[in-house]
Amino acid sequence: MKAAQLHAYNKSATLFVNNVEIPNISQDEVLIKVKSAAVNPLENLIASGSLKLMNHYALPVTLGNEIAGEIVKVGKNVLDFNVGDFIYSRLPATTMGGFAEYIAVKSAAIGMLPKNLDFKSGASAPLGALTAYQILYEELSVQAGQSIFIPGISGSFGQMALPIAKSLGLTVYGSGNSRDRERLLELGIDKYLDYKTENYWETLTDVDFVIDTLGPREYSNELSIIKPGGKIVSLIDGPNKLFAVTHHFSFWKTFLFSIAGMKFDKQAKAKNIQYRFIFVRSDGNQLEDITKIIETNNIVPIYDQKTFTIDEINKAITYMNSGKAHGKVLINFE
Repeated sequence: MKAAQLHAYNKSATLFVNNVEIPNISQDEVLIKVKSAAVNPLENLIASGSLKLMNHYALPVTLGNEIAGEIVKVGKNVLDFNVGDFIYSRLPATTMGGFAEYIAVKSAAIGMLPKNLDFKSGASAPLGALTAYQILYEELSVQAGQSIFIPGISGSFGQMALPIAKSLGLTVYGSGNSRDRERLLELGIDKYLDYKTENYWETLTDVDFVIDTLGPREYSNELSIIKPGGKIVSLIDGPNKLFAVTHHFSFWKTFLFSIAGMKFDKQAKAKNIQYRFIFVRSDGNQLEDITKIIETNNIVPIYDQKTFTIDEINKAITYMNSGKAHGKVLINFE
């Protein structure tokens, strides 16, 4: 089978398409025929070596973190899934492997594909949905009536985070491009700001939470709108001591993350705000809940109409990085 693999850590995220054996499965795994795989900025972070402290891979390694496909074989201990089931998954970070025609995955990491999604929209859902779910339920423990701001909400993460946040009774503010204003208003956003013409830090105040999707250049502005006692969770700025402690990392890793996150912790603490960082994990049980949310609210993630084959993986990564994509960039195997 074909698989897109990283041979050496490099900033350009260049991959090589190799012919490798179809994997065998363990008793707790299923073999999935991949139908669609999403290309994410996460691939850039892994390929550049930026995440080696959290996950150091033996090279070559097959990349790809988000898939939808069909089960073609099940291990004897797998009871909840059958051959022929359509599934989707944010793959375990320790193994990945979604940029391949087949992948062996533990059944605990997959969920049944929502009935209102096809393989393309299905492959566009789990990473963003699990990220939003874990932020809202675990990192923030939100309560109905609280408020949250998501900059860049018009992107692929926001399209999953918004309906999940609204289903929990949150007031949701967001900024993004003018092109997606009407779509997000239809999804129920309470206030939408065009980032080119409106400065959110001049409009919003006393927000309970912020999900940082833009990185260090926006950090001060994001902190300025949060009420004392609030929290900011970043997908980008980097891990801190709290992240290392809650993930039970070694003393050495905890020390390094403490140093790396010190500037973010210090700025937040000065305003009586807590800084948190998240690296989303795979979780099949959470995908069950997410599937219900997607079906109940008829959420259909957007994917870019320009799709690629596995042989075009590097073109797909370049296109994702260009900022021209409208929705998830996909590798299709059908």
